[in-house]
Amino acid sequence: MGQKSSNKPPYINPRIDYHQKQQELILKAAKEIVVKFIELGKVSPDTFDEVFSSVYQTISETIKENK
Repeated sequence: MGQKSSNKPPYINPRIDYHQKQQELILKAAKEIVVKFIELGKVSPDTFDEVFSSVYQTISETIKENK
């Protein structure tokens, strides 16, 4: 009647999954920090791109330094 369905979950490379999760966490943290700066009036929404890039880079470099 056809192929048997496998109950095994698809293989996920743990190294890729870890890297992807790390990138998601960095993005989330950077976004939350910049949004908070905007709420506090420290950053203008017009400069979001510039500030976000700087915050993202700082978080990413900090994580890489602490491996």
